[in-house]
Amino acid sequence: MKGAILCVDDEAIILVSLKQELRLRFKDEFVYETALNGGEALAIIDSLVQDGVPLRAIISDWLMPGMKGDELLRAVHRRFPEIKSIIITGHSDLEQLADLQKIGLVRVLQKPWSHEDLIKAVEACVG
Repeated sequence: MKGAILCVDDEAIILVSLKQELRLRFKDEFVYETALNGGEALAIIDSLVQDGVPLRAIISDWLMPGMKGDELLRAVHRRFPEIKSIIITGHSDLEQLADLQKIGLVRVLQKPWSHEDLIKAVEACVG
């Protein structure tokens, strides 16, 4: 069974870009899901679990309206500690994210990220 990669960002254009880059490298190896906020992401995760699709990685924006990316990753980690994650952010105050390595954060990528950095980070999550 294919695993899923979930991309979460409040900007739809970012989600389109992430999906394109992931498909370019991983082709049909994964199911690619997208969510515009943390609540939608949690609902997608519940749906994947119900369908028996393993979630292999989460790529999440950090600053989003409502639930921030670090809050989302903490909530996911409580239920699924094995899931690895990547935070993407346009902000430079990364000290607030330092403790997320304890909950499966593999990498923090600055926007705009490079294709190579994104792919290396995803490979570290799913490898």
